[in-house]
Amino acid sequence: MREIVERFLQNPDLTKEEYVELLTCAEDPESVGRLTEEAVRIRKAHYGDKVYLRGLIEFTNYCKNDCYYCGIRCGNKNAVRYRLTKEEILSCCEDGYELGFRTFVLQGGEDIWFTDERMEEVIRAIRQRYPDCAITLSVGEKSYESYRRFKEAGADRYLLRHETANEDHYRKLHPAAMSLSKRKQCLYDLKALGYQVGAGFMVGAPYQTKECLAEDLVFLKELHPQMVGIGPFIPHHDTRFAGAQAGSVELTLFLLSVIRILLPKVLLPATTALGTLDPKGREKGLSVGANVVMPNLSPVKNRKQYDLYDNKICTGEESAQCRGCLARRVESAGYRIVDERGDAL
Repeated sequence: MREIVERFLQNPDLTKEEYVELLTCAEDPESVGRLTEEAVRIRKAHYGDKVYLRGLIEFTNYCKNDCYYCGIRCGNKNAVRYRLTKEEILSCCEDGYELGFRTFVLQGGEDIWFTDERMEEVIRAIRQRYPDCAITLSVGEKSYESYRRFKEAGADRYLLRHETANEDHYRKLHPAAMSLSKRKQCLYDLKALGYQVGAGFMVGAPYQTKECLAEDLVFLKELHPQMVGIGPFIPHHDTRFAGAQAGSVELTLFLLSVIRILLPKVLLPATTALGTLDPKGREKGLSVGANVVMPNLSPVKNRKQYDLYDNKICTGEESAQCRGCLARRVESAGYRIVDERGDAL
């Protein structure tokens, strides 16, 4: 078992079958410790004790897609929908800037009301007002032309989780109208346009196997994104997976270490989902190789409505409270929050 760990540490470019073997080590304390130690060494070699802030602005919970696991899917008639105005988005940025945020993440469902023109208007307004800040978009699958326009308007980064790199698994999580090949093409389009690109997947999603996770690792190695967002699957009560078991915090932490070793310079968040399943989840994420946290800058009145999964944390805190709380949590893990853009190396 430990032979595969040493092989991975010497050369992380494994085959799918070898990654499956590596994943069997997730329950072996000595293997986990060895990988964690190396992941932390690599993380500190590139980023020292810095943790980067990303100010999350969840600006619309309308979505045209019906992904089977998601609380804001179009088929959920119980979701209370909202959209932020450009002025409300800029107000979130203003709050964040005063608190030291230098990256704003505009995240939303695939809302057709936000046309390319409307998105460009918002991006340009943020870019003009905050020229020293990074603008990250997370608004799903778009055409190459749309991505180009957003880039020219001032966007720097784009988050688009691939969710799973296995075709059969993808089919079990999404309606027939959606396509894994399209998802992957979007990621390659974004790279071609010069974005700092983020991919990622859920850990412990329904029907997920070690083979699925191994394919995720092979795909990440091939894509070589600048950011990877992973978190444990958490069910939502208004989806077909309402009764499904949540993903494992321990396996997520193991995979964070693996991804840090696989992609040494990657920007790797300790996600809200980790903190939702484990009160110390984000601290644990930072302790195994993560170097990013993404507190919420959205208006408090809307936070509970951006309901991707059940029991999401930090839906009632003001931005300043959230910032202060996170700073203490980060310090308890032996790191420090910095007021920097935190670009990919």
